[in-house]
Amino acid sequence: MDVFFMIRRKKLTIFTDAKDTATVLELKKMIEGILKVTPANQMLFNKDNQVMEDDKTLNEYGLTPATAKAQSPSPIGLALRKENGEFEKLDLTPFSAPPDLPDVMKSQESNGQEQVA
Repeated sequence: MDVFFMIRRKKLTIFTDAKDTATVLELKKMIEGILKVTPANQMLFNKDNQVMEDDKTLNEYGLTPATAKAQSPSPIGLALRKENGEFEKLDLTPFSAPPDLPDVMKSQESNGQEQVA
């Protein structure tokens, strides 16, 4: 069955899906197709910030169709290898908050209906 992910690194967010029986290495190869960074230069982190091992399946990390749905994809952190050979620190820039709604769009107590006395 398909599982859905939100792969995050700094301000970058990639939405993708894979079979729950796919390995972490297969997911890294999908990322390679998007970012042009080899799997050896990628490090993935599960929602508990644990490094995901290449030979394990996504299912082994609790990424199942019940936990990683299209409408609520499971977050995965991505760190890349720097030129000096070390991996960068995992950096997930928080999402910005949406602006406040204008007063005209805010819900009113009467919901736009006249109140009858």
